[in-house]
Amino acid sequence: MGLHSKLSSLLPSKHGNVSVWAFVQTFVPAALICAVLVWAALHFVHSAPPHTLTISTGPKGSNFETLAQRYSKILAKNGIKLNVVTSAGSLENLQRMSNPKSRVDIALVQSGVTNNVDTEDDLESLGGMFYQPLLIFYRSPKPLRRLSELAEQRIAIGPEGSGTRFLALALLKANGIEPGGITALTSLEGEAARNALLRKQVDAIFLTGDSASTATLRELIHTDGIRLFEFPQADAYVRRFAYLSKLTLPAGAFDLGENLPPENMSLLAPTVELVAHSNLHPALIDLLIEAATQVHGRASLLQTAGQFPNPSIHTFPLSSEAARYYKEGDRSFIYRYLPFWLASLVSRLLIVIVPLFVVIVPSLRYLPVLYRWRIDSRIHHRYGELMELERQTLEPLSDERRAQMLERLAAIEKQVISRKMPGSHAEQVYILREHIDFVRKKLTGDPSPPVHSHRSSAD
Repeated sequence: MGLHSKLSSLLPSKHGNVSVWAFVQTFVPAALICAVLVWAALHFVHSAPPHTLTISTGPKGSNFETLAQRYSKILAKNGIKLNVVTSAGSLENLQRMSNPKSRVDIALVQSGVTNNVDTEDDLESLGGMFYQPLLIFYRSPKPLRRLSELAEQRIAIGPEGSGTRFLALALLKANGIEPGGITALTSLEGEAARNALLRKQVDAIFLTGDSASTATLRELIHTDGIRLFEFPQADAYVRRFAYLSKLTLPAGAFDLGENLPPENMSLLAPTVELVAHSNLHPALIDLLIEAATQVHGRASLLQTAGQFPNPSIHTFPLSSEAARYYKEGDRSFIYRYLPFWLASLVSRLLIVIVPLFVVIVPSLRYLPVLYRWRIDSRIHHRYGELMELERQTLEPLSDERRAQMLERLAAIEKQVISRKMPGSHAEQVYILREHIDFVRKKLTGDPSPPVHSHRSSAD
């Protein structure tokens, strides 16, 4: 007999031959368990990924903003709209990520800025995306060898909230130059800082990827009288500031024809991470890392092919979903071969369907057994009462006590008759009634055994 027929045989019918209460007691808990499993699956599985994300970048025209626009084009191919929001730089990006009211989902953040910012515990890294070299341009008749030589000069270090300003202040402080001293520190950045240097309104400017465009850097390197600072003490800086890396800028990197710079130069660079909230949908994490791989994975002047994105370089805890992606090397099977919206729907359906088939459906095979056990337990309970009454017949009984026991026996028989039972248990019910009659005869002094007892012995 199949599972369907077994279950059908236990359902209440119009003949009323099944205990509805027993049916309810058996099947309702099972139905509740199924409902809880489905609810748990829906609760723990991520809902449909949103079709819109917001990224906080850097100033308009900066490298950060340009990279975010490239991310946007790649994500758009999968139906995801990336809203690009400009900012003062890494520090403001991090502050936005730590403020729920900002509604920023992801941000480019320069390593090291977390030292001065209270961040939310839910922020995670999707990996290091690229090096962001610090470029210091200055006016001087001869090359400077130490940052301390900029003392008493006018220096543009970027605005509040920028990673450039954070890094500039840290390096200048290590060289004995701090705000409020005789060195004039201004908040100019990007093109404004470039123009001030060209017009001799400042003596040096600090630039990074979140504050300057490539055009600005090329113009400065070609301008007579303006030099690019090299870090002869780069190894010492890297030892002192763990978030910095030493990079080598090859000769001719900016202009091969004019060989600018004329020789290899040592530079310092923090790493830029892509930071997200811990509840970002896993499918979106896959898409973002995939986009970052297309944007940052190629070789450049300062990195080798495949060096970025890099899961080994991060300040924030690495997202578990990002770690899975880096380990497996690609999106899941569903997302590789189905449109993004359809893959998302299928993946969520599987989370619900798999528990149903793996756990719930096999467990349904045991419901008929559980139901029969409940019916059998009721019959066995009546036998327990009969045995107790029969034991009492071994003792001398008064007429009053005997009458009470017969009334109790009649009550048991009435309960057996009135209780609805499935047809599969009819034989057990009638045997029970024969045994009730047997105990009644003992109480009334009739020694004849029940009919069924002879039939059972013959069998």
